[in-house]
Amino acid sequence: MLKLKARKTIEDYMKLPENALAELIGGELLMTPAPPPEHQDIVTGLVTLLRQFVSERGLGKVLVSPLDVFLPSGDLVQPDIVFIRKANLGIIQDRIRGVPDLLIEVLSPDRPERDRFVKRDLYARNGVPEYWIVDPKDRTVEVFLLDAGIYGCPALYEFGDSMTSPLLPALTLSVSSIFPVG
Repeated sequence: MLKLKARKTIEDYMKLPENALAELIGGELLMTPAPPPEHQDIVTGLVTLLRQFVSERGLGKVLVSPLDVFLPSGDLVQPDIVFIRKANLGIIQDRIRGVPDLLIEVLSPDRPERDRFVKRDLYARNGVPEYWIVDPKDRTVEVFLLDAGIYGCPALYEFGDSMTSPLLPALTLSVSSIFPVG
């Protein structure tokens, strides 16, 4: 006889230790080990670049994980980087409660399919306008834009390219600057 797992709830998630690296997607608690130093180096560098750009122009707020984002679907995620436009800052409460304008995930070697497929589809269903996947192995950035509720083919930026963001039109980043040297 097939035994079904009980769906987990926000209440189950909230019982986890405060520093738990976990997400609640589709009623399943997904635990994650701490990311490796290279991952954190990329996140820190990208947050620094984005914060400076956003702050200088008064565009909104850039936040970094661990940070709970409660999506309208009832799922709870901890993206690596979150950008919320000034007009949308009301979703910042005790946690992020609503749809951020840009979510960025740096692929982890132990679970790239979660970011590439599960979270991509989840973010599209919840109406996240822009989603970036940063791949440390290939040294690329994929930029997905929401169109009619789905993400189409991403713009792919490779090491050495300059990338732009439709959400932040004056932003131009050298993909090389995202990845640590050496």
